[in-house]
Amino acid sequence: MSKATTQQATEQLESTFVAPARRLGALNLDYTEKLVAAQFDAVRALTDMGLSQARGWLDVRDAEGLKKAVDTQQKASQHMGERLRGDAEKIMSLGQAYVRESQKLAEDGLKAATPATK
Repeated sequence: MSKATTQQATEQLESTFVAPARRLGALNLDYTEKLVAAQFDAVRALTDMGLSQARGWLDVRDAEGLKKAVDTQQKASQHMGERLRGDAEKIMSLGQAYVRESQKLAEDGLKAATPATK
């Protein structure tokens, strides 16, 4: 096999298989990084909220303190529900973007592979 033929085969292998695999790997890594960051943010926020509520209950000394703690608990529960809803939407959005990008990569890979098989 000549050097030119080897070079051509290497370039074809790179463009047909290696480059698409690299792009898919980068997409997977980017998605995973964003997903883990979103999950860590959610856990951190919910943990902070829960610890704050626990500290609030420690301050209850009388009926007024109890009323305040219960009111704060209700507001925190509502806020937590909104936060969870927002986090779920964010994660769904990340998943949808991942699906769109992976489909685009697959389509681009098919377009690139079609001339190579002829």
